[in-house]
Amino acid sequence: MSLLRRRFTITGQVQGVGFRPFVYRTALDNGVCGCVRNSSEGVIIETQGTSIQVTGFASDLEAKLPPLARIVTLEAEDISVVDGEEAFAILKSTGGKGHSVLISPDVATCPDCLADMSDPTNRRYRYPFTNCTNCGPRYTITRSIPYDRPKTSMACFPLCPDCEHEYNDPLDRRFHAQPNACPVCGPKTWLTTPDGRTLAQGDESIRRLAHELADGKVAAIKGLGGFHLACDAANEQAVAELRLRKHRPDKPLAVMVPNMDAARQLADIQPAEEEWLTGIQRPIVLAARRTDAPIAASIAPDTNFLGIMLPYTPLHHILLHDFAEASGHAAPALVMTSGNMSSEPISLGNREAASRLKDIADVFLFHNRDILIRTDDSVLRVNPFSGQPMHMRRARGFIPGPVFLAESGPTVLGTGPELKCTLTLTKGNQAFSSQHIGNLTNLENLGFYKEILAHLQDILQVRPELIVHDLHPDYMTSSLAEKLSGETGIPLAVLQHHYAHIHAVLAENRHRTPAIGLALDGTGLGQDHTIWGGECLFVDPESLEHQRLAHFTHINLPGGEAAVREPWRIAQAALWKLGITEPGRYRWSWLDEFGPVSRMLPQLLEKGVNCPATSSCGRLFDAVAALCGLCNRITYEGQAAIQLEKVQDMSETSAYPCPMISEDPAQLDTLSLFRAAFEDLEHGTPVPKVSRRFHLGLIRGLTDMATAFSSLLGIPHIALSGGVMQNLTLATELPMALEAEGLVPLVHTQVPPNDACISLGQAAWGQRKLLLEE
Repeated sequence: MSLLRRRFTITGQVQGVGFRPFVYRTALDNGVCGCVRNSSEGVIIETQGTSIQVTGFASDLEAKLPPLARIVTLEAEDISVVDGEEAFAILKSTGGKGHSVLISPDVATCPDCLADMSDPTNRRYRYPFTNCTNCGPRYTITRSIPYDRPKTSMACFPLCPDCEHEYNDPLDRRFHAQPNACPVCGPKTWLTTPDGRTLAQGDESIRRLAHELADGKVAAIKGLGGFHLACDAANEQAVAELRLRKHRPDKPLAVMVPNMDAARQLADIQPAEEEWLTGIQRPIVLAARRTDAPIAASIAPDTNFLGIMLPYTPLHHILLHDFAEASGHAAPALVMTSGNMSSEPISLGNREAASRLKDIADVFLFHNRDILIRTDDSVLRVNPFSGQPMHMRRARGFIPGPVFLAESGPTVLGTGPELKCTLTLTKGNQAFSSQHIGNLTNLENLGFYKEILAHLQDILQVRPELIVHDLHPDYMTSSLAEKLSGETGIPLAVLQHHYAHIHAVLAENRHRTPAIGLALDGTGLGQDHTIWGGECLFVDPESLEHQRLAHFTHINLPGGEAAVREPWRIAQAALWKLGITEPGRYRWSWLDEFGPVSRMLPQLLEKGVNCPATSSCGRLFDAVAALCGLCNRITYEGQAAIQLEKVQDMSETSAYPCPMISEDPAQLDTLSLFRAAFEDLEHGTPVPKVSRRFHLGLIRGLTDMATAFSSLLGIPHIALSGGVMQNLTLATELPMALEAEGLVPLVHTQVPPNDACISLGQAAWGQRKLLLEE
């Protein structure tokens, strides 16, 4: 009988996902001998048998992958036969310089593990750290590659005989499950007061926590990527107390429910939303809130949408089960918000949380499995036009999954923006964007940023050849880039904020030809040193040629940053630009609270004192919202625009005029939208109609502008990016309007359109820059 021996080298998400036991079982099924091992190159498999056996193995290898596995490359070569080999073996992992392995993101508990936890006769009954190779923690507990137990935070938990037997049995689903544990040998939980007094331990700690939450207490709960702050979502007083203590007066809060039955009592869940809610990533999904939802109205006061997630760890499943019993709610729901003060990073370790959250939480649920990498919950909504996800925050469940680029190139570091910061490292044709880091105006977030930069370089084993930062010299990321360059000698490059937005959406769509970009956001320093934010751009991702084709009409920001916090200032500045300095029939809502300052504004505008001009789309939304009396003071980013979108009268079909003015660069006359809104309000038009006419007018104006430049330049592709593209109305109706004109919209589906995508655009641009310089 003629034997054949073939070596397979596989890269991708193939370590820590049950891939080696899968290979072992596949080898047994096909009757081949050989071996499999993890290495720095990926997974190396050698198979030996007849041609039919080896071919059958290769076919099954790609067709029957484990749930979390993802093959990026598979290379096969025939090698010399090994005489006398009679079995298939799993060999010890080997290291080396560099690697081609993707670490799995943290994913939700699988049905098999849930069944174990629900069976009173099973030794893992109600065990909050149950997992197997198909589920459980990965990224948040991993120090380095290869992914083996000694390189995770499970290293300090020696396996008991029963767990070790599972770990060493190739036919067990916990074979080589690195986080494998049970109540005998694994991590444990305990409940304490803020001053450290222990209230309960083990299983009783979760039961006691459920009763504390049902009694209206606020709890800090150690989870997968950090701490949550939790309370009963149906208890108005508990929610108000959590908001007060966390200094988060208005921003929507996410809730966790035990199952889809409870979720459907809170929101009208569409099929695509249910797929995300029940999938392995388990993000927070924004769904249309039911008017009769049995939860506190203050959960999300500014929007008709509710952020819902299902349990994704065994601990969450047990807690929600116990809370349902303790509370008696028909639709049990817990507020689950990041364990931090507003703008700070999520708390990671027990001592850190005890110190930082002691003035917020009434009780603390701790456990003794270390979290190595802090990671927030991901947030997305489903675009009803395309059915595609719209990421608002990309973190747990998705990180560190890469964005695959159109070409391979050198390693580049994109340092990201100031707000909603991420960083990105490229490796070959993959771009690894970090989890949500937050606002770098906060010193604690700066430390978090440095943690992630060091960790990503370590696990990817790369060193950047170029560092790209934003044009704004005062961004912390710009200072960090300059410091890092000075320390390492790595060259620097600068990319303007809105061009980075467009390069990001082109990169994730692997688009290589010129495109017209609509970059719509709040703020970004422009090349002319003014504040941009409503931009029509020409971008060629091949040649890296850029041009600003048009922008929104400039409006002033009296008081600079104060105008961002108090949108009424922008509304009054726009009125002043229209020659209106006193209220007429329509009373200005801000006069009651800000009358004295309001009377001073015309003088500041006349003299141009601290009244920078901006073309920002976000500030235009702010101005119209304030004009409509919806929001004169904001407590979180995007609040005014969210309120303006919420009140739309969707039966309205009229659109305000928004023509283009031929200048160099051209202007989209967005001030005409504001003028029309003001005139309607003066004539008593209801605010919901004004809001809808404004949205429709802006969509029409953007579409006409894109169509005009598409015709002029012969470019059909329109790339859409920027924080304003999180507005559901624009995200759904603008692509539809562009398609109706025969254009091809390119949108974000893998990373958020907000500033979290900036680092990806910087890195993709920098990689292409280096390739052009070769």
